[in-house]
Amino acid sequence: MTSSSKTSSLVRLVIDYSGAAVFVAAYFATKDFQKATWCLVAVSALAILAGLITERRLAPLPLIYGGAALVFGGLTLVFHDPRFVKMKTTFVDLSLGISMLTGLMLGKSPIKFLVGDQLKLSEGGWRRLTLRFGLFFIALAALNEVVWRTQPDRVWVLFRMPGLLILSFLFSFTQIPMMMRDAKSLEAVSRAAETQQ
Repeated sequence: MTSSSKTSSLVRLVIDYSGAAVFVAAYFATKDFQKATWCLVAVSALAILAGLITERRLAPLPLIYGGAALVFGGLTLVFHDPRFVKMKTTFVDLSLGISMLTGLMLGKSPIKFLVGDQLKLSEGGWRRLTLRFGLFFIALAALNEVVWRTQPDRVWVLFRMPGLLILSFLFSFTQIPMMMRDAKSLEAVSRAAETQQ
């Protein structure tokens, strides 16, 4: 990986998770959900702007997460009701899960659009990955509902960050063996096709 691509990956990481990280820090610094939400909204807006400036486009996932933070965070601020920002995670994950499964039923792989050219998988590999992530996102939405409705604010805040991030990394890690097998199969098919030419 070149130094420029490493820098780009670091910038993307900061853009993707800065809003949630600042929200957690602000909540534990102030113990005030409203002030933490102000920080979430402000940093999410800045992250979207930073992504637009650095990449000259609005990448799908940062736009979805950042846009939802602005909408649900804004509702929390207007109505002084923290339930809105807590439901943001449910809304986003459920939307992603339903989009994945709907796309799969239509013969598409939405996750391929989100990931881009970073992975080389067969169509079957993309379908399996889409199904698994679709179900995973729906499970996260359900888990978020259980946590915010049954646990105190501080528990939900830690579940939101770093809890969901850890769960997402762990789940993604469990998909690596399938992706490696599929990539090897795809490479073998490609080599066989080249030999026959």
